[in-house]
Amino acid sequence: MDEKFDDRMGLEAAVTEATTGGREGGVPIGSALVIDGEIVGRGHNRRVQQGSVVLHAEMDCLENAGRLSASDYRRATLYTTLSPCDMCTGAALLYGIPRVVIGENTTFLGGEDLLTERGVEVVVVDDPTCVGLMRDFIAAQPELWNEDIGED
Repeated sequence: MDEKFDDRMGLEAAVTEATTGGREGGVPIGSALVIDGEIVGRGHNRRVQQGSVVLHAEMDCLENAGRLSASDYRRATLYTTLSPCDMCTGAALLYGIPRVVIGENTTFLGGEDLLTERGVEVVVVDDPTCVGLMRDFIAAQPELWNEDIGED
């Protein structure tokens, strides 16, 4: 990774996206994709805003990054403010992203074990800002949160 770019910068980009999503009335989860020290994609959960069933932050981020080559993905780090769900975990595995940096996994634990089992480096930061965004959101909108993670 480029010495000028560090995990804090990638996570900050994801937090900015999460904050934007929350302000738009959506679920405050954000993501950023970094290749060779450059942010090539950003996204936030836009299920509510777009009426989408699949636009979790990581999916939005990958979509916004556009078509990339397999060799690009193999040099990438995916940053996400929250542990990725099974769908987003699957996307990271499908594209061979070798490293995932997670802001927090205390409010939701996703597919981290599967990522690790498949050789992906998983880094959990336990960032208080990420935890606060989700705790506040879940307390304020539990029904929307349960819809987002597929629970009744």
